[in-house]
Amino acid sequence: MADSFFALSRDDQHEVLLAAGVRANRPTYLLEKDVWVVWTLRTLYASPHGALLTFKGGTSLSKAWRVIQRFSEDIDLTYDIRHLLSDLVGDSELPASRSQKDKWTRVARERLPGWIEAEAIPLIRKALADDGLDASLTIGGNERDSLLLEYPPLHMGPAYVQPVVKMEFGGRATGEPRAIMQIQCDAESLVPSISFPTASPVVMGIARTFWEKATAAHVYCAQQRIRGERYARHWHDLAAISRSTYFHTILEDHAVAAAVAEHKAWFFQEKDTYGSIIDYKLAAQGQLRLVPEGKALQALATDYAQMREAGVLLDDALSFEELMQSCAQIEERINRAAGM
Repeated sequence: MADSFFALSRDDQHEVLLAAGVRANRPTYLLEKDVWVVWTLRTLYASPHGALLTFKGGTSLSKAWRVIQRFSEDIDLTYDIRHLLSDLVGDSELPASRSQKDKWTRVARERLPGWIEAEAIPLIRKALADDGLDASLTIGGNERDSLLLEYPPLHMGPAYVQPVVKMEFGGRATGEPRAIMQIQCDAESLVPSISFPTASPVVMGIARTFWEKATAAHVYCAQQRIRGERYARHWHDLAAISRSTYFHTILEDHAVAAAVAEHKAWFFQEKDTYGSIIDYKLAAQGQLRLVPEGKALQALATDYAQMREAGVLLDDALSFEELMQSCAQIEERINRAAGM
């Protein structure tokens, strides 16, 4: 029977990760953080709450769909709006009016932190105690909608990669379409004599994840400004998805594109650089923009360079120029397919 990674001494854990890093030619601090990411997912989805959470975003593309060679360290989760707002929402995840949308948004922002404090925090702290793990858990985010699991690192990485697993929760969607998928630690196949955590999260469909990222990139192009760090990951992920076997299906899935556009039009209204409301539906109907211009393009290039320097792009990453060429091709194919 294989030894459990977390049952080993810290010295032995250190040696295991060193060996895995050599075999994979990968930084050990990324392999270590990956173990904590999978442990966190296992904890959440082994609980009754797991059925109400949808795992999405870049980490789902890496760990579940396995279409990107990028270390994605945050865990994005959607708590089903039909349960969070069970007294307000029926079978549809969309409101019937602006006033109803405003009420749903306000109540979701009030209830989600309460659920995190009452249910998610005790769940994770109990799992830490049961497994004898020395890690701290704090609530964060401007709306107190995220959790930060800080672990004592065996291997310190650059400032870009902190020994913290961030869980970001949202509560304004159903998360559908979605399905249960199996994931494991990256080190699992590298050190077969050691047992690492595994998880079975409910994962958002790849077409919806693609369109959530594509519309985020579209907004960036329309606003010509970068908000926060690590935004370039969206473009990297879009290019990677376009090279996968799933992309043909995504091109044909106009229903998911329309659903994402409608949902964002209700809950994530944005204005362009001229002050006009961005029309997500036009983006899904043949007017998608993925390649920014001017200073916005320069800012994106800087953000992408920082990603490459931190070692989170695990394969022979495209140059920024190649990435933009790839996204221009995606833009053209998506818009052509929408017009058919």
